[in-house]
Amino acid sequence: MLIYKQYDQAALDRQYNNRLQVPEWSTHLQRWADTSRDAEKKYSPVKDIFYGEGPLENLDIFPSSQPNSKVLVFIHGGYWYKLDKSDFQFIGAGFHSYNVTTVIINYPLAPVVTIDQIVQSCRKALQWISQHISNYNGDPDQLYIAGHSAGGHLASMMMTGDLDWALTIKGIKGVCAMSGLYNLLPIQFSDINEVLHLDDNTVLQNSPVKLQPVIFCPFIIAVGGNEADEYKAQSEELFECWKDEAPVIMIEIEDSNHYSIIEEAAQPGTDIHQQLKMLVGL
Repeated sequence: MLIYKQYDQAALDRQYNNRLQVPEWSTHLQRWADTSRDAEKKYSPVKDIFYGEGPLENLDIFPSSQPNSKVLVFIHGGYWYKLDKSDFQFIGAGFHSYNVTTVIINYPLAPVVTIDQIVQSCRKALQWISQHISNYNGDPDQLYIAGHSAGGHLASMMMTGDLDWALTIKGIKGVCAMSGLYNLLPIQFSDINEVLHLDDNTVLQNSPVKLQPVIFCPFIIAVGGNEADEYKAQSEELFECWKDEAPVIMIEIEDSNHYSIIEEAAQPGTDIHQQLKMLVGL
């Protein structure tokens, strides 16, 4: 029985199972860990700063050596219920040489909290960054957000909201969502929902394709050329929905998969790294 587009239950589950799509996924995760530990040793980030009182409402900062530097805020993925900022310290290392202050945020995870609460935590983190990042040589008027996978969803959600949110966060100058999820309906129908417990209202309120941006800044939607068809369709759908609402481009990174694309984001000379540099104006 078809439950979404041309997919039956097993086929839909496969589309959103990135570990099945990339058999060598564990090699990527080990590389993330190794390069992150190297980054910590080399650059000594300021770790575990709390931006809220909730579980995992903390962040790490790789300060620039120069005052009033541009700020790159990274939001990690993991289908909203796994992984941690400590797995992505290599992002800070990838932009340190450009005198960028990099912030890597955590957020509380499902099923302890809902997607709505996760979005609110990320907004709370951005408010904290806006108020305090000058203490770490960052310019609160030059904030750039990047997110991967579920973090791509959360990065795009930071561009939505009400007028009060748009007025509160005036410093967002660019956003890049990599391998993101922008329509939560197929997630609701997939086996991932056994953890997330998405209902119809949560899907509607937290699917960027159903929302309009209130923050108008350059927005890059990036997806790997070797990703599942549904990930490409998710990116294409958001582009079509937002192309007349914000300065948005969509790029497909040839030969990248769901795991390699985020590694390449921190590697000078790669296509996605160059896109991020141009977004931040480096």
